Amino acid sequence: MKLLERLDSRLPLTQEERMLLDSVQILAREQIAPHAKQADETGEFPRENINAINRLGLNAMFIPEQYGGAPLSFTCYLACVREISKACASTGIIWATNYHAIKPVIEYGNEEQKARLLPKIAEGGLAALAITEPSAGSDATGMKTSFRPDGDHIVINGGKTFITNGDVADQYLLFGKWSEIDNPKAAISTLVLEKGTPGLKVLGTEDKMGTRASSTATLAFDNCRVPRANLLKQPGDGLNILFGSLNRSRPSVAAHALGIARAAFEDAVAYINERKQSGKKILEFQGVQFMLADLAAELALCESYLWQVAGMVEGGESDFGTEASILKMRASDAAMRISTDAVQLFGGYGYCKDYRVERLMRDAKITQIWEGTNQVHRQLIGRSFLSK
Repeated sequence: MKLLERLDSRLPLTQEERMLLDSVQILAREQIAPHAKQADETGEFPRENINAINRLGLNAMFIPEQYGGAPLSFTCYLACVREISKACASTGIIWATNYHAIKPVIEYGNEEQKARLLPKIAEGGLAALAITEPSAGSDATGMKTSFRPDGDHIVINGGKTFITNGDVADQYLLFGKWSEIDNPKAAISTLVLEKGTPGLKVLGTEDKMGTRASSTATLAFDNCRVPRANLLKQPGDGLNILFGSLNRSRPSVAAHALGIARAAFEDAVAYINERKQSGKKILEFQGVQFMLADLAAELALCESYLWQVAGMVEGGESDFGTEASILKMRASDAAMRISTDAVQLFGGYGYCKDYRVERLMRDAKITQIWEGTNQVHRQLIGRSFLSK
């Protein structure tokens, strides 16, 4: 494990951030991880985990100080995502989604919106990012949810599906189309929908292969009336907000995937150091050593690139969409490959629920699908080389 420990030791964290990360690692190891199996089996929302995260004040790390936060670096945030996800992928998604959904309010909201909405998240509220619809997945321009202006209000009709935190959120960052703009791209707009708004309905949650304790909801909007003051920027600014938010959330998805990958890798290394065949440790066989070397190299390279992209974000760069796509794609592919090979290294035991590599393999799959399928990311990366 010295290779990975050396990578972690080089993270550019302040003393305060290192102390927080230490606290997160203890919480993950002592409270979150022991309950992950039960959460997977029951599919129940891990409320105690979220309460424990709130007691550490983790939501505050991405909220500006003037709105009740205690902002820390993007690198520290990603390291926390990885550690929580390593312990429980479901809890990792729930907490990371707060960042995905609230960062656009910080980036694009006006002073009144930030003063009104951000303190609720800093205090431990949950947020949801509502983009996907049955007919609009990776192609968000196909969404049909409508925003119709009505005096000082906006009337929302439509629905969303596959919404993380959708049944438990206090605030929804909602994307839809402005009814008075005909162009399907230019019409996309963004607003904040608050819990308890009449006409907001949770139609149900999905029974999933993995990350089963992270609720994934289908929502319906039936003439929801939202104050126009909840509109981010102007009608038609939604596509730029969408792209900006996804470029920052994709490194977070990579950190989530790498948390799963590292858990699987560490479990596999521990097992093949103990398990023997023909009088030898499994790790003494050359074929297994080659296999492990490939996994270690892939994990180390993906983690190194994670921190490089984090540095780009912290440096204020705006044009890093291709890098974010490469990172998300490779990290999620690595998570699937490493967790699958971990099951293989465990042999028959890896296929049984007594060992968490079985769960990790199921949890890893969604990272190749959400925040843009990896096929879409390959297309985005390849397209970036077209001559203009």
